[in-house]
This record gives sequence, C-alpha cells and structure tokens, in this order.
Amino acid sequence: MASEALVLTVVGAGTGLAAVIDLRTRRIPNALTAALAVIGFGIAALELGPVGLGGALLGCALGLAFMLPGHIFGGTGGGDVKLFAAAGALLGPATTVQAFLFTAIAGGVLALAIAVRRNRVQRTLGATARLMSSGSAGTAAIEAPDLDNRFAYAPAIAVGVIMAALL
Repeated sequence: MASEALVLTVVGAGTGLAAVIDLRTRRIPNALTAALAVIGFGIAALELGPVGLGGALLGCALGLAFMLPGHIFGGTGGGDVKLFAAAGALLGPATTVQAFLFTAIAGGVLALAIAVRRNRVQRTLGATARLMSSGSAGTAAIEAPDLDNRFAYAPAIAVGVIMAALL
C-alpha cells in the first residue's frame, strides 16, 4: 500500500507540475520528464513500487509507443510524448494502458471544452474529420499559428495518469 502511495505521489506531482508549466509556456521541460523517468526507474530498481525494473522499462516503452504517433502526425508535442513515457516508468505496463485510455478521454473532453470556449466547435469537428481521413496531410492545419488549433495536452495526461494510478 505504501509503495502505491509513493508512486501516486510522484506521478501526481510530476504530471501536475508539467500541466501547470505546459499551460503557462506550452512547453514541458526535458529536465522534468527526465527526472520523472529516473525516479520511476529508481523506485522500480529499489523495489519501492508495485512494478519491478522490467515493468518500468515496458511501461516506459508503451508510453512512448502510445504517444509517438500523435507527435508524428502533429497532434501532440515531443514533451507530451516524453512525459507519458516517463509516467509509464512509474506505472508499469498494465496501468500505462489504462492511463492512455483515460488520457485520450480527458484530451477529448479538453479539446471540446476549448472548441466551445473559442466558439469553433463545428470548424474543429470538421478539421478533426479531415485529419482522421488524411493522416499527416492535416499536420499543417494543426500547427498553423493563425488558426489557433494548439492547446496544452499535459493537463489531459495528468488527469489520465492520476486516474489510472488511483485504480
């Protein structure tokens, strides 16, 4: 029980801090994601958490594998990928899968809320449909600064990771 509390505390503090920084700067510092990964591997190596070193490595690899396609297609930043991979080192493989599902749901809710706030729901849904059908062809539309399509994704990651860690 204490080991799960340690992981929840570390993953909550790390992803929560990343969310605050991402909201303010639209960046997630490499030092933060590296520290979170090192702590995750350290906890696993010292057997202070619910997963061993192999589980931490697999969780990290799964986190990377889940988030990398979104980055390749321009939907998420590199910091988001590194943050989720680092969280995977703390969570292990099974919980990383759950965290990804919760993160995707939280990200969708966040995207919809932002579209409502920016008064552009119909345009956002249409652009999303085009992106889903054309793959990387929609990357330019996501990244175009004049279209105001970007938003901080670390809050969705924090919500998803914390929810999975609590289960």
